[in-house]
Amino acid sequence: MKIIFMGTPDFSVGTLEALVEAGHEVVLAVTQPDKPKGRGKDMQFTPVKEAAIRHGIPVFQPKKIREASCIEELKSYPADVMVVVAFGQILPKEILEMTPYGCINVHASLLPKYRGAAPIQWAVINGEEVSGVTTMQMNEGLDTGDMIMKTEIPLEEKETGESLHDKLAKAGAKLCVETLKALEEKTAVWEPQGEMTTAYAKMLDKKLGNIDWNESAVKVERLVRGLNSWPSAYTNWNGKVLKIWEADVIEENSAYEPGTVAKVMREYFDVQTGDGLLRVKSLQIPGKKRMDTNAFLRGYQMKEGTVLVSNA
Repeated sequence: MKIIFMGTPDFSVGTLEALVEAGHEVVLAVTQPDKPKGRGKDMQFTPVKEAAIRHGIPVFQPKKIREASCIEELKSYPADVMVVVAFGQILPKEILEMTPYGCINVHASLLPKYRGAAPIQWAVINGEEVSGVTTMQMNEGLDTGDMIMKTEIPLEEKETGESLHDKLAKAGAKLCVETLKALEEKTAVWEPQGEMTTAYAKMLDKKLGNIDWNESAVKVERLVRGLNSWPSAYTNWNGKVLKIWEADVIEENSAYEPGTVAKVMREYFDVQTGDGLLRVKSLQIPGKKRMDTNAFLRGYQMKEGTVLVSNA
């Protein structure tokens, strides 16, 4: 097939690579504009742009895909289908219906659950036992199009947002190739999502990581894993932002109030939550790299009774 590929972040790259490897002709890669990054504010290519350049694929970076000039640009690249994987802009009807097979989306959840921008992280935060990937025929709604294929991925006990991201990216790439084959062979089956109420995976922001110690240890630990590697779960210690990267749930309580350090040992410290203790095993403070808690405790003093507070 001749394909116009739309995607931007790392999650999209595996699918682009898989399409090329499967022998499809990607005639154009559409991705978000480059952005400045780092202290020098140098312009950085998106991961999809980098991958497209490696394969000699033309790149188009519209600021607003809805503009008439952008739509005309897409029309100049005849294609059988558009494949959309975390592109980052809403597509108008004219683009959705531009190619014979329309727009096929790879979405990182088992639709209709977790429509929205951050399905991977919310699956971990909410304690799901199974996640997965769905290929979908896009329509004008937000992740509401007819489903074509699914693949399930069970979550491991210590699954993080980052580890699940990598698993679903790989699964999505394989599923997309299978979906296009089914379209070509006319064996694809479309299943409407219906109007059922579903969990909406709202966009992540840094404030989401602000730990509320009145929540249970189970919920806080899921937050820690779900927001690893971005934006991270954090609290305030002695006026500093303390990021927590790895923790365990201890199903017992102390006499301390939530947010109070209840025990300090060589390898870890425990924080009282609204229900249970959170055992902190890996953390980070400003200006330092992520470190095991025992390394932190060798250089900094954390006393029993210290209160960790939510940032304002």
